[in-house]
Amino acid sequence: MKKPLRPTGLLLARALMILTLPLAMVACTPTVQMAAPKEPITVNLNVKIQHEIYVKVDKDVEDLFSEKGLF
Repeated sequence: MKKPLRPTGLLLARALMILTLPLAMVACTPTVQMAAPKEPITVNLNVKIQHEIYVKVDKDVEDLFSEKGLF
């Protein structure tokens, strides 16, 4: 019993796919390039920090402090 012969076009298409698969995989790999900046990096630390603290005191406690003082 002989095996039936496959069409030549189908074999050629499979061979072409098998040969182009590694090329396609290599072409799609990402490349990362690192380069130093041309200008130096400067950090500006001239920062003004201003904050306010508000304290709310109950009216009774405020009267107590104004009466005799704390100490």
